Formats: sequence, C-alpha cells, structure tokens
Amino acid sequence: MARTLTVLGSTGSIGTQTLEAAELLGYQIIALTGNKNASLMERQARKFAPKLAAMADEAAAADLKARLADTSVRVLSGPAGVCEAAAQEAEIVESSLVGVAGLLPTLAAIRAGNRRVALANKETLVCAGHIVRAEIKKHGCELIPVDSEHSAIFQCLMGGAGSEVKRILLTASGGPFRGFSRERLRDVTPEMALRHPNWDMGAKVTIDSATMMNKGLEVIEAMHLFNVGPERIVPLVHPQSVVHSAVEFCDNSVIAQLGVPDMRLPIQLALTYPARLPSLAGELDLAKIGSLTFEKPDLETFRCLAIALKTAPRTDAAPAVMNAANEVAVRAFLRGKTGFADIPDIIEGAIAQYGNLPAATTEDVLSADALTRASIKVK
Repeated sequence: MARTLTVLGSTGSIGTQTLEAAELLGYQIIALTGNKNASLMERQARKFAPKLAAMADEAAAADLKARLADTSVRVLSGPAGVCEAAAQEAEIVESSLVGVAGLLPTLAAIRAGNRRVALANKETLVCAGHIVRAEIKKHGCELIPVDSEHSAIFQCLMGGAGSEVKRILLTASGGPFRGFSRERLRDVTPEMALRHPNWDMGAKVTIDSATMMNKGLEVIEAMHLFNVGPERIVPLVHPQSVVHSAVEFCDNSVIAQLGVPDMRLPIQLALTYPARLPSLAGELDLAKIGSLTFEKPDLETFRCLAIALKTAPRTDAAPAVMNAANEVAVRAFLRGKTGFADIPDIIEGAIAQYGNLPAATTEDVLSADALTRASIKVK
C-alpha cells in the first residue's frame, strides 16, 4: 500500500535525495517546503503533484505561486506556511530543514500526531531535545533518525537492548583539514572548506564538517535520540567514511553499520523501516577499499568539537546559543566576513554571554537564539 510523505526542506541536498527515494518507492507526496529556490520547487511540484507547497521566503512564495498558477498546488508562504505544511495529514514527515529554522515545523509535524517523523535536522534536538522528546511521547509519534551516523546507531541497537549499551562510537570523516595545525586553519578559504573528501552535502553542513562542529552537534543529537549521557558517546575519526558508527555493549562486543558514503541509504531506511528494500545506494566493496583506520579527534586544533563536548551536558540555553552562534559564524565565513579559525572564538563568546539563559520552553530557546544572533556583529 502506497505511503504518504511530506518533505520539509525538499529543495536541499537531503530533500532532493528523499524525493528520489520516494519516487523509487512509489510514495505519494502530500506537501513540500523550501526556502528561496522557487525554480526547483516548481519542478518538484509539477513532478510530484503535492497538495501544497510552502516557501519560507515571502518573495520566493510569490514567485512560486505565479509559476504554479496553472496547477492545483496550493502555495503557502513564510514560517507559518511551512508549519501548516508540516501539519498536513501524512504518514511520514521528513524534516531536512537546515538550522534552528527546523524547530517549529518539526514540532508542528509532531503535534499533528500519530505519524513517523524522519529527522535530518539535528539542530532541532541540539536546541530543544528535551522539548521534542516530551512532544513525541505526548502525541504518539515515532522518531527515526536520517543522519548517517544516527541511522547507523539505530541499526546497531537492533542487535541489543538499550540497557545493554556501554558506549556509542560516533564516527567522523575528519573533514578536509584532518592533520592540519591550528595555525594552518587560519589560511582556510570557503572554497577549500567546501571540498569535502567523501560526502556531497549542503554548504552549511559541509563547513560544520570542516570545523568538526557537525560531530559536536551529533553528540548532542545522539544523547536525545538514544537517551545516553555525553560521557558514553565517543567521537572517533574514520577517514574512509565506511563505518558510519558503532555501539559497544556491556559484554564489550561491538556492532557496527557499514556502507558506502551515500545518504540515500539512511534516507530510504527512515522511510521504509522496519523493512529493507533495494535502494539507489551503491554496493560496498571492502576488498577494493582495502583498509579501515580510526583515530582520536584533535580537540586542540578543532576547537568547535571541544566546545560542543563541553556544552553537551548543560540543560540551560548553552546548546541553543552555541548552535545560533555557529550558524551566524558559518554564514559570515561563507560570505568572507570572518576567518575559518575565528568561528570557535565567536561561539565561545556567545556562550559566555547568553549560555546561562533558561531553556525550559520553546519560547526560551527561540529567545536565546534571537539574542545570540543579534549580539554577533560579524554577519
């Protein structure tokens, strides 16, 4: 029986790959959302014929509405329109929005109740994991991770009970600057940082991978997904990106999930679980790869990861402030307004200023986020 699917962030890297999987699986698309790319959204809407399409950017929404005037697709605009799209009746809602902008739409999808939320927006859990967990429980939703590392952990946990977990081994490629000194990072340009050795991703997550902030965000995400304290989550640099993560159990046995570095594999599993079906991802040839290596991350050089690990246990606004400052700093770096090596300094300054704010409610989280963004001068 065909399943129904809404994709939040359908014009991004994860969203476009999700639609590839949906087409392969024969899923019906209920709603699509994007930010500014009206041209791509028009092509997606004409191909998949959703009931509605929403653009967060008002001008892009107006453009899209004109483009789709000859169709039956209803066009919504602004953050409220994205949330309305998220709440549409669909069996699965995939959230692949980038940054804290994904928080309210993801919560809207959860509060619509009784559905699967396939989560590729790690910032939602980083900023408000305790709130999201409570809403998932309250509204009877199922949360399935899409990130390759968290999908791997999810799959490894099929081999043992959560109470038997000793440690989670969270792998990282190390990014394009593995082996660099802190001094060498001062010469990094956006063009250099956007050349990831293994993965084809959007600009923001690619820069986060280069600073290793992405791995810090994923530690916090894993805490909330799997109810594990940060002291039991071990980041491990694995340059080949073949072991996507592993779980060590109380008897010291380790179960790992391996595959080619292709996001279509975890995306499809999040849609089809508990079934596994043929996918567009390629086969893994271990003999061709030859060897797999692992090493500890360099926390002295990659300070963003160190900051995130220090912030992870905090229950105040520090994780949300860290995320907001990182988003602003990454955007400034991509625009040539600040240096690559300045990103951790910006984040540390923001945490010192606003990290002690409360984070008990969504309003608290968004207030801390807004104050942080307003306080950072380099944009």
